[in-house]
Amino acid sequence: MQKQKLLALEEALSRVTGQIQPTIFRIKLPISECLNRVAAEDQFAPIEQPPFANSAVDGYAFNMQDLLDLKKLPVKSRIPAGAAPSILSSGEAARIFTGAPVPKGANCVLMQESADISAVDHETFLSTNSTLSLNQNIRPAGQDFSEGQVLVRRGDVLRPQSIALLASAGIASIDVFKPLRVAVISTGDELAKPGMPLKPGQIYNSNQYLLGSLLQSFGVEVINLPLVADTFEACKSALEKAASADLIISSGGASVGEEDHIKPAIEALGKVDFWRIAIKPGKPFMCGQVQGTPILGLPGNPSAVLVTFLILARKVLLTRQGCRLTSYRSIKLPLAESIKRPGIRREFLRVRINEFGQLQSHPNQSSGMMSSSCWAEGFAVIIENTCPQAGDQVEFIPFTHLLQLPETLLDIE
Repeated sequence: MQKQKLLALEEALSRVTGQIQPTIFRIKLPISECLNRVAAEDQFAPIEQPPFANSAVDGYAFNMQDLLDLKKLPVKSRIPAGAAPSILSSGEAARIFTGAPVPKGANCVLMQESADISAVDHETFLSTNSTLSLNQNIRPAGQDFSEGQVLVRRGDVLRPQSIALLASAGIASIDVFKPLRVAVISTGDELAKPGMPLKPGQIYNSNQYLLGSLLQSFGVEVINLPLVADTFEACKSALEKAASADLIISSGGASVGEEDHIKPAIEALGKVDFWRIAIKPGKPFMCGQVQGTPILGLPGNPSAVLVTFLILARKVLLTRQGCRLTSYRSIKLPLAESIKRPGIRREFLRVRINEFGQLQSHPNQSSGMMSSSCWAEGFAVIIENTCPQAGDQVEFIPFTHLLQLPETLLDIE
């Protein structure tokens, strides 16, 4: 049998996302329930914010030329926040507080620390030796945003600051995309549920908890199916049950052994678009569909599950959820040690940044280890057929950027 060529990572990403359609299902929620939801439509400001010029400090409002000419102004009124002040008369000043509307006729606010206050015949007067400037300490109307400005774009992930921005515009509820339902399948006769005694030859099932936690961090509804036995019929039955979800993710059973049944079970119910990609760890990654539902078949080793989820499945999830941004951020940092020999697959080393700002790799990069991923701060990416040396710059992808929904930033117009 001819050996199958490994698919390049870029080609795999293109194919896996090319066949994924964003969800069309939406729900309207109060903004208090929209944290980490994905906006289903653009949100425009119905007002300008602030809706009026207001004072940035506690102090005194006046016309700057009046104080320059007269040197001293009587303080005739008091304007707290929430008040609707009358027009300020020429030659007068007003006591004003932070956030209060600046009255018409005033074009300067002097903070109280710079004010010289005196009393003559029971009347208060304002003077100062401080430098004055036009519109000093005045926040103009519309400083934050103008009426009609886009506050949130379709596909933006709603962060706490996004929700506060919507609230400041008076928007109480918005349409968001309905969270995805993702079915998780774990296969393997060797797996046991944590908390149960291990039988000879068994290990505890960590992948189900890894995938469940990863999916929850992306705001999806997780459907955990019971452990699936290593038989074709059991895999086929589990896939049929999972096909009602928006996406299926399986772990294990995707290799080439006689006890690996996920691939033939997928082919019996749908198709496998591709299988085996040129990354390390994670070569047996699979993509296909079961009765029209997309499925991602991840390897069985836990660190390979982590790599393939964060580098491939993450992008599928975000695309399917309707996110506008699906990429992650990375930086270039020097390696602490040399790579001994080039590999034919792109390698994702578990690394942390040492005291010299270099990427120090964990001494054991086995795909079966999860402790190394807990030790690490992210992945160093070693391009296939390259052999970077100590001090050479390589791509570093922090876990902090991978293990969360993408931050979509407000466009300044």
